[in-house]
Amino acid sequence: MRFETLAIHAGQEPDPLTGAVVPPIYQTSTYKQDGVGGTRGGYEYSRTANPTRKALEECLAALENGTHALAFASGMAAEDCLLRALCRPGDHVLIPADAYGGTFRLFATVLTRWGVSYATVPQTDLGAVRQALADRPARLVWAETPTNPLLSVVDLEALAGIAHAAGALLVADNTFASPYLQRPLDLGADAVVHSTTKYLSGHSDVVGGAVVVRDPELAGGLAFTQNATGAVAGPVDSWLTLRGIKTLAVRMDRHCANAAAVAQMLAGHPAVSHVLYPGLPGHPGHKIAAAQMRGFGGMVSFRLAAGPDAAVAACGRTRLFTLGESLGGVESLIEHPARMTHASAAGSPLEVPADLIRLSVGIEDVGDLIDDLEQALG
Repeated sequence: MRFETLAIHAGQEPDPLTGAVVPPIYQTSTYKQDGVGGTRGGYEYSRTANPTRKALEECLAALENGTHALAFASGMAAEDCLLRALCRPGDHVLIPADAYGGTFRLFATVLTRWGVSYATVPQTDLGAVRQALADRPARLVWAETPTNPLLSVVDLEALAGIAHAAGALLVADNTFASPYLQRPLDLGADAVVHSTTKYLSGHSDVVGGAVVVRDPELAGGLAFTQNATGAVAGPVDSWLTLRGIKTLAVRMDRHCANAAAVAQMLAGHPAVSHVLYPGLPGHPGHKIAAAQMRGFGGMVSFRLAAGPDAAVAACGRTRLFTLGESLGGVESLIEHPARMTHASAAGSPLEVPADLIRLSVGIEDVGDLIDDLEQALG
């Protein structure tokens, strides 16, 4: 089945008891057993397994062309579980030089205390990645593409080859692209992580995360660690995410179209010094994005010629773009990464420019979105 069909049907067969076409919300913590150890369908306690969560996990695995998926309480919980399942004290990890601030914080302030070291490397420079792995062997390479918020694009197939040749695994954060636009497992990644809060759910009404893999041994280790630590997605959150996924394809088409129009407008605006959007031919990663993605996504970042104060002021003047963190919802959001989502990277090599604005372009009428940005930039 093709993507749009899988999004609606994978893991979501009509309920065998009632015929309901939407999976039920199994709002339960425990299950009656038919004798000691005699579970029905393997369900005993909802931290270990829940039918609503299982439906979501089957759908996510299908969308990423994986074999196993696990749904978590948040994207950061998914990252934490994956890293604890894969890494041991003394291991080393390469992360992007422009990684998401929350990912950087996890490595810099949590995992280092557990004895896992990290180094940043510009992953658009494959030679630099190869050299970093030669200088110090790594357990895994952690990639984002496009990155948050600078929208760098990484050649995943080439990066996977470099990582595997050095004995490292490749993990790809696919949150910005979603599986509709990009499938990292098909390009050689060993694991894919998502903040399902974003495009997969798509309605700014749920927090969640996911990991998708193909290797059964890796899946088993992840399942054990998730059950042992307990950061699972609840049944209502799982149901809401499944509901959002049904329209993922049509939403992403609109996000991409709107973002492209917004980027074109910003590229010609006198107040804007630079636009970061992979869909623009001048973007350094445009050709790679065109080759490995179905579309260029709904995220646009740009810098203002007048500097940081002008960027903060512009964020406060929009009327349709809502000033807020997160992304990927049907409504458009605007934020100042240096003071908001990426404040944890301040003073580090991953510090983002203070004149940078990040947009999550929603699915409203694009003319209204452009009008709002024009008046905000004034």
